[in-house]
Amino acid sequence: MWTLAFFKDGRAAKWSENLFHQEADTSIFPIQSWAHFKQQFQSQFFLINAEADAINTLEGSSYYQGHRTVDDYLDTFLTLVSDAGYTDPRTLVVKFRQGLKTSIQSQIATMPFRRPTDTDPEAWYAAAQRIDQARLTNEAFQSTLRLPTTAPARSTLPWSAPLSTFCLPPSTPPPIPPRPAPPVPSGGIPMDVDAVWKACSLPPRGCY
Repeated sequence: MWTLAFFKDGRAAKWSENLFHQEADTSIFPIQSWAHFKQQFQSQFFLINAEADAINTLEGSSYYQGHRTVDDYLDTFLTLVSDAGYTDPRTLVVKFRQGLKTSIQSQIATMPFRRPTDTDPEAWYAAAQRIDQARLTNEAFQSTLRLPTTAPARSTLPWSAPLSTFCLPPSTPPPIPPRPAPPVPSGGIPMDVDAVWKACSLPPRGCY
């Protein structure tokens, strides 16, 4: 029961839940010993013929690298060839090359110096890992060169607005009460220069 508590996903979780449902229905846990648990686990999750299944997988394309790294692909490949019982070096190289990404396989096959032979799978594994690691390192370097370019944020502070927003309109001066007309001298009416200047000039425009 302690081991079943770790079965949290996929078929394992469903199998664990089914066992506890059986216990709830019958009040008896269906597995009574560790040996019984091992037997039930093997019958549920172990392949009946692992060798035949691995051979069928290697004859298809489902084991190909795809978007995985070479390390992940190599882990899967080594498990498959072990289950299939493949030991011939040339066969291992052929199957490994078939599953590699075309770009990596081509780089290894066209190496002008120290190209791995077609009977040395370990050299092929190492070469593929080196090339993939160099690719990942280069991608990380290239990503640092592509810095994000964002438009500067538009300021919302008051002083970013045009000054005209804060300029007050011309104020209308209060009316000036008329002054009594001075007595007309005998020599005529002199010109009032100050009055003419006030009449022609615009009122001041206040601005904060």
